[in-house]
Amino acid sequence: MTGNGARRLLAVWAAMAVAILLAGPGVAQMSQGTDANDGDSEEGEWFLLDSINAGLDEVPEQLRRETPRETIRSFLALTEQEDFVAAAHVLNLGELGPAEQRERGAELARQLAEVLQRGERLNVSDLSGRPDAAIEDPSGQHPQAGQPRRNLELASLDAEGDTYDIRLARYRVEGEDPVWLITPDSVASIPVLYEAFGPSLLEAFIPERFKATLGMLQIWEWIAIPLFLLVTGLVGWGVYGLVGLLAHWSPSGAPSIFTGRIRVPMALLVMAFVAQAVLDYVVSFTAVATTFMRVLLIILIAWGVGTIALRLVDTLLLKVTRRIAGEIDDTKPRDERKLLTTLYALRRIIILITVVAVTVYVLSQIQLFETLGMSLLASASVVTVLVGIAGQAVLGNILSSFQVSLAKPIRIGDLVMFEGQWCYVEGIFYTFIRLRVWDERRLIVPVTYFVSRPFENLSIKGAKLCRTLELVLHLSADIPTIREKFMAFAKEEDNVIEHHKLCCYVTGQSERTQTVSCYLMASDPFAGWIAEMNVRERLMAFIRDNHPEWWPREIAVLSQHDIAKGGHPDAREPS
Repeated sequence: MTGNGARRLLAVWAAMAVAILLAGPGVAQMSQGTDANDGDSEEGEWFLLDSINAGLDEVPEQLRRETPRETIRSFLALTEQEDFVAAAHVLNLGELGPAEQRERGAELARQLAEVLQRGERLNVSDLSGRPDAAIEDPSGQHPQAGQPRRNLELASLDAEGDTYDIRLARYRVEGEDPVWLITPDSVASIPVLYEAFGPSLLEAFIPERFKATLGMLQIWEWIAIPLFLLVTGLVGWGVYGLVGLLAHWSPSGAPSIFTGRIRVPMALLVMAFVAQAVLDYVVSFTAVATTFMRVLLIILIAWGVGTIALRLVDTLLLKVTRRIAGEIDDTKPRDERKLLTTLYALRRIIILITVVAVTVYVLSQIQLFETLGMSLLASASVVTVLVGIAGQAVLGNILSSFQVSLAKPIRIGDLVMFEGQWCYVEGIFYTFIRLRVWDERRLIVPVTYFVSRPFENLSIKGAKLCRTLELVLHLSADIPTIREKFMAFAKEEDNVIEHHKLCCYVTGQSERTQTVSCYLMASDPFAGWIAEMNVRERLMAFIRDNHPEWWPREIAVLSQHDIAKGGHPDAREPS
């Protein structure tokens, strides 16, 4: 090995030695850091405290606080036994001094028990039964599956316009096992929640023996709830009758129509508000009954307001219809019928928006988005398929309805020839079209069926229509006389317009008869039909009274003399 190579090798060894010496402390620090992180990870499973409720007596042996489920189950059992002193050990009273803990602990436990009983239905089985409260998800899809937790939400309640959470947290004192307690923030909000959800003044007069639990409710609630429903129903019945009297006393027209249409929704709306006031200020039931009633009241209020709004839109639409269009037919100008069709389309849009808004409001108020959100997302594909299959006809009709309203191949008031019948378009709704036949019958036709069949719109450009009447006469009939009478009779008809287009011609001939066709222009199809019938009757009467020989007849030749020309039947031609 050369001298230069030896020197290079020594330099490499020296560099490696220096690197090892420098890396030694770093490795030690990394090792210490790892140990420290492990310690932090272990402490991240609970909150460290110097002491827990130092002002209270010893923790009773029957109180279990190792898991969230055991903590709340023990708390409810102790409060049901009215052992509020022992139940106070479930509260973290660290914000209070030792003397205040001893003085207020039992009262706060009693108030919390009342809040949990009345404010929100609590299912203890839904709480975690693990000491670390880790989420167990065998599928592994939950983002927090297997991770320990030290803070859980027990309930969320609204009071005085604010939202208050009742939470459980895991605490540990050095040298003792960790326990689950109600957090200090939640303890501080107990008086406010008790003011909102505590027993009412009326319950102070209820004997204790009626406060015993019977099933899901207390005994007095089984008596009070039917009376509550009866009183609310009587209020609704009274409002229904009162609104009926107002409809009778209101001026005829839109006010009386609107008042008459809102009797049922107004009665239900007042019932809901009265029931809400009674629950807020007079009496309060347990969470099972209160939750059900409040959900029902929210639905009734939303439905009542939405229905009254729709009745108002319908009444305004009816008023506009009567003012602009009057009787729904094609005698009105095209622009008015187009406007009426647009108004009906606007009504359907308002209905759709109202239904969506009411649905969203109800779901948001009863907090279904929070509890069912994941389930709805998980089953979105299944729901989509089911809706697509089951609601295909309904959705198709709704989309076709909007298509008809936007493209306007027909308009409200148009006269159409549909499947061989004269019909006026009387209404275009979400799923069907209502047609008024000329004899006042109503055809209800699904929108998709209507648009998939050919139809003739007799009002698409204008309401006027040319009518044709035909007379079959003898070859001897005098056409100029017939033409003159037709012109005179047609001009006397009020519904016949454009007199310069009146005409009468021979349009057919056979060995015995000729066909005379007369053409007239009418203001609208139905008026044209009436004018055609009138003119035909008058022409037939003229021919019958003045020229009966013009009617077609069977000819038998008995003589060479024609009776129609005045010949004598006994006359014989000279030989």
